[in-house]
Amino acid sequence: MDPITQSCCGYDDPIYAPEAFARRDLFRRTGFAMGAAALAPGLTPMLAQAQTPAAPVREIAQIGGNLYRFRNNFHFSVFAVTAQGAIVTDPISADAAGWLRAQIRERFNQPVRYLIYSHDHPDHITGGEAFGEGVTTIAHARCKAKIVGERRRTPVPNIVFSDAMTLELGGTLVELEYAGRNHSDNSIVVRFPAQRALFAVDFIPVESLAFRDLHEGYVEEWIDSLKRVEAMDFDVLLPGHGPVGRKSHVRDFRVYLETLADDVLAAMRRGESLEQIRESVRLERYASWMGYEQMRALNVEGMHRYWTVFSRRTPT
Repeated sequence: MDPITQSCCGYDDPIYAPEAFARRDLFRRTGFAMGAAALAPGLTPMLAQAQTPAAPVREIAQIGGNLYRFRNNFHFSVFAVTAQGAIVTDPISADAAGWLRAQIRERFNQPVRYLIYSHDHPDHITGGEAFGEGVTTIAHARCKAKIVGERRRTPVPNIVFSDAMTLELGGTLVELEYAGRNHSDNSIVVRFPAQRALFAVDFIPVESLAFRDLHEGYVEEWIDSLKRVEAMDFDVLLPGHGPVGRKSHVRDFRVYLETLADDVLAAMRRGESLEQIRESVRLERYASWMGYEQMRALNVEGMHRYWTVFSRRTPT
């Protein structure tokens, strides 16, 4: 069987890490700020130490069978190991990919055979060359266009698809599908049927608000994209940031986006200014989600921009 059959054809921010929330809370409660060093010279060494880059946190966790999740600080990718080599997803960075390649060789005595890009954003796909020569790289057609057009620092995909494709290696089946425009115009999901698991990056966070101001987001199509993923057959959700989730988390985030969209549009129709909308759209039922304090107002601003500039619908 041919290993590939086709059916047809930015951000690096630790905001969602639990330890980051704890660190921000500590600095807020104790009154630390960068300007404090000038007022209290004794704090200077402490602040300098706090700003010293730490060694990256890198871990590999087994999801089930031959499927594993790779953590590099606040980014995650997944990979499957077979008797004929490994199928890996987003390299994250050259350093991260080099480390993972060495781990796959050391732990499983296998080379990397295939690399799949989730979408074009550099914080997920930079550094794919570190997996070595002879790796076949796969992405959505629009992802390749962005990589070439914007000179992303990673190998140009060898194989592209527009709707869906299936990859088979060493008896392991992997299904790739384009779910429509959402966080980007080229995001795909990667399904591992044997583990009933789905890898999706940036457009389906688990109990987290959307990132910042919905940059490049296609809101109404994003909601439709989530509905498409809800209809897929899987149980385990593997996001590109944050904890592992369940299929129900896809619906949860869709309802969040719908609520945000409806509440902002209603406020615009009441004639509220952006400043007023920032205060009136509180989304309090999501106060326990990660990023609520940091992202709520930014999500509101992004949705306001979307209704103002991008949507065909008007607030009047």
